[in-house]
Amino acid sequence: MQSLTVPGTLEALAPIRSYIRAAAVVAGLDPKRTYGLTLAADEIATNIITHGYAEAGLSGEITVTARVADGRLVVTLRDHAAPYDPLAQATPDDLDVPLDERAIGGLGVFLAKQNVDAMRYHFHDGQNHTTFIMQLDSGHRQTDEES
Repeated sequence: MQSLTVPGTLEALAPIRSYIRAAAVVAGLDPKRTYGLTLAADEIATNIITHGYAEAGLSGEITVTARVADGRLVVTLRDHAAPYDPLAQATPDDLDVPLDERAIGGLGVFLAKQNVDAMRYHFHDGQNHTTFIMQLDSGHRQTDEES
């Protein structure tokens, strides 16, 4: 599937979601898991746009790629914001507290991690690469040993 490059603005979230949904249909991912993958990518793309670009006073692009390999749908978001590993963020410790009493922040990355089988990050050639992996043959969550 051809990649999608969009401006790093909130208006780009809809095309990113559409691209991921189309890739999931082509790959044969079921609707529930497609929703989870789309939610995960949307949360991370929103963080890239708001924290990586807007709050830093930067403009940039996000490139989305999708491919099927080894029975998995692999979706990657690439951006030129400052290096940021969402996987290094600790799981919020107040998940059982009502939303109106919770501290703001951290829930998006948590939701992203919870809605995909595996999530990877690396910084290479001046770009953040955040990758989401969905098994196509079963709904199990992939462990690090399986990837």
